[in-house]
Amino acid sequence: MTSNLPLVTIITPVYNGEQYLTECIESVLAQTYPHWNYIIVNNCSSDRSLEIANRYAQQDDRIRVVTNAEFVGVMENHNIGISLISPQSKYCKVVSADDRIGEDCVSRMVRLAEEHPSIAIVGCYQASGERIRGKALPFDWQVVSGREVCRSSLLDGLDVFGTPTSLLYRSNIANANKPFYPHSLPHADISACYKYLQNHDFGFVHEVLCVERVHPRQISAKERSVGSGNTAFLENFLTYGPVYLNEKEFEERKRHVFLGYYRWLGGSVLKMREREFWKYHISRLRDLGYPIEWGKVLNATLQEILDEIQNPRIALEKLYAAVMLRHQNR
Repeated sequence: MTSNLPLVTIITPVYNGEQYLTECIESVLAQTYPHWNYIIVNNCSSDRSLEIANRYAQQDDRIRVVTNAEFVGVMENHNIGISLISPQSKYCKVVSADDRIGEDCVSRMVRLAEEHPSIAIVGCYQASGERIRGKALPFDWQVVSGREVCRSSLLDGLDVFGTPTSLLYRSNIANANKPFYPHSLPHADISACYKYLQNHDFGFVHEVLCVERVHPRQISAKERSVGSGNTAFLENFLTYGPVYLNEKEFEERKRHVFLGYYRWLGGSVLKMREREFWKYHISRLRDLGYPIEWGKVLNATLQEILDEIQNPRIALEKLYAAVMLRHQNR
């Protein structure tokens, strides 16, 4: 019976993930879906990650451990894992080394994809700290045009694509596009959704099927500290906006996106953000071809000050939040 089910290749890229790797692997082993193989890509870890992975590989021949000859970037390590998927696999999914998946995760996602062959990528709700990612998605969106969901994401900022752990991909798309993740920045997983959903449907299982562990050593924690999510959305918008939006929609939305971005930078001035923060945004905007405009930052800062003068309670709350953030980052 197992051989009649589509094969799913599961990939875990890991670098110094010994603290959570055992729990991650155990969550894969606990899947109710029986037909899978598992590739763990060790990125030259200096802790016990390789030892842990090898121990499980010795116990279960469905698990394969690969160690890179030299250290590579995060997304390159993900691409290495995707490039190693079995030629026989019909689906593939990433499970980050500090995440875990529910026992029915693969089963539920494969079932939806099998029922709708037009689906290229399947998502699901994901527990992330105290929040549930993906909850903003309309409940009747179980199978939706890729173009429609990407338009909603670009026009409304809908957080629908989650993280690599919350997605399942069709392997034929991964095999036809190498590297699968289109660039080396941390938001390459979101960029991949925009890239591959132009001519395919997106499926979504309205269940919490995986858990993103939020912790200080998490890769995305450093990204959050410099507000990289704002530039990530900006880059994806500038790259894929012309693909999904007409010219008028793109130009109007572009104006609002930059207005919001500079307003956020103005608020960051009042929060006394660190030099590293400003170096990051100066560099990223330059890379995108839109060098930072300090006049707009100043105007946004003045607007923030005026708003806070009119709302002293909100100003005090922001000041308290800024002090707590600086204290936590020490």
